[in-house]
Parts: sequence; structure tokens; C-alpha cells
Amino acid sequence: MKSMLYAVSSVLAVGCLLSAPMISPASASSGAVAHAPRIKLKPSRTTAASGYGWASSNWSGYALSGSAGQYNNITGSWVVPAVQPSKGSTYSSSWIGIDGFNNSSLIQTGTEQDYYNGSTHYDAWWEILPAAETVITNMTVKPGDHMTASIKNDGNGDWTITINNVTENESFTTTQAYSGPAASAEWIQEAPTIGGHVATLANYGQTTFDPGTVNGVNPGLVIADGGVMIQHRKQVSTPSAPDSDTDGLNVAYGSTAPSAPTS
Repeated sequence: MKSMLYAVSSVLAVGCLLSAPMISPASASSGAVAHAPRIKLKPSRTTAASGYGWASSNWSGYALSGSAGQYNNITGSWVVPAVQPSKGSTYSSSWIGIDGFNNSSLIQTGTEQDYYNGSTHYDAWWEILPAAETVITNMTVKPGDHMTASIKNDGNGDWTITINNVTENESFTTTQAYSGPAASAEWIQEAPTIGGHVATLANYGQTTFDPGTVNGVNPGLVIADGGVMIQHRKQVSTPSAPDSDTDGLNVAYGSTAPSAPTS
């Protein structure tokens, strides 16, 4: 019964997110920060011509999608980007996660890079929908920090979330109940959801996700696993092709694809 209530709550919460308009810059600094499942958009001609497999109004990066129970362990490593000042409030998140690509479940951990109230704000967090993010208050996060993270199915409904700030030598681990289908795995740059509405993406410059694994092995990324973010009919976040060993990517603000990582 508990899992059924959780599933119904997830669907209702996500349904509200998907129907909500984008948040205006003036009001974005209020309300809880959450990280929604992918909001699907019809791929543009540019997306198709570049070989990307999907488009979204809140996600960009790479995602692997399969059958239920296929993804039980994901790892990722990224560099915290520096966001640029903006006229209004703007937000960005860098994270790894399981689920959310084609369903309403999602377990994630990552970093937040935002601009509001006239200054930049950075933190680390974890989240299991339908709850909002839980900020990790005892972890320092700043631009240029090297982060590593993992999400692992321990069995019996328990999952362990770990995130490390390698630069600051700080680590956080929590074990939580999660009952999602485990049908996708992601490395994502996101425009998060603030108070139930998708925020305007912050100009984060560029983020490098490299290396990453799925189920303990190289994910074997191909460009069709990649997707772009489109807001207000503009492509605002674009990933690179995978790197040469198919376990990493760059993702950049704007419509121009960055070069792949060289490592």
C-alpha cells in the first residue's frame, strides 16, 4: 500500500510540473527547489541534424533508457560550473540520476548553481521524487570544484546515494528507500523546478561530466543518447559528442555544441 501511495503521489506531483509554465525571473527565488523528470519536447530539425536523440525544456546531457530493473548503479564526475549574473533569477543544476527519462520516478544527487537576489549561490543536494531536494548543508561547493557521485541499489528497496567534493575533501552518504522502476540512467544539466515551475536556465558556461559508469561498466555513450534543452523556442543548453572512450561528455550553455572531453 505504501508503494502504491508513493506512485500515485509521484504521478500527481509530476503532472503538475509538466503542465506548469516556466517561472518568471522575478518570482524564481521563492519556493522549494526540485528536479523534475524530463519534460519532453518534439526534437527540432537542428537536434535531428546533429544526431541528438531527444529535446527537453528542462534537461540537457546524456541519458540511457531501457527496461524496468535495468539500471542499478550509476556513477559520475563533474566540475562545478560558474554561473554568470543575470537581470533576473536564473538556475542550473548538474546531476546524475536513475529514472525520470520516460517515467515520473527519479532518484538523484548533484550540485546547484544559481543566480538570485543579486548574487551567485552554490550547494550540493540529493533528491527522491516526489519530495523536493534536500540540501547538504555541511558540504562546501564553489565553481571549479571536482565532484564525484554514485547511486546504488542495495537490494530490499534501499538505495545508497553518495556525493563527494574531491577538491574540498568532503563526502556525504545517505541510504534511502526507493521503489522506482530503474529504467533509465542520466548525466544531466538541468533547469530546475522552483515552486512548481521550470526556472529560466542560468548561463552556466560549460560543465564536464567525465568519467561515468552504469552497473559498474563503461556506459558506451553514443550521440543519439544526448539531448538538448529548448526554452522560449531557443536552444539554451547543448551537449558534446561522447569522448573517445564513450564515458564522458561536455555540455555548454547556448546552441553551440562544445568539443568532447579529451581524457
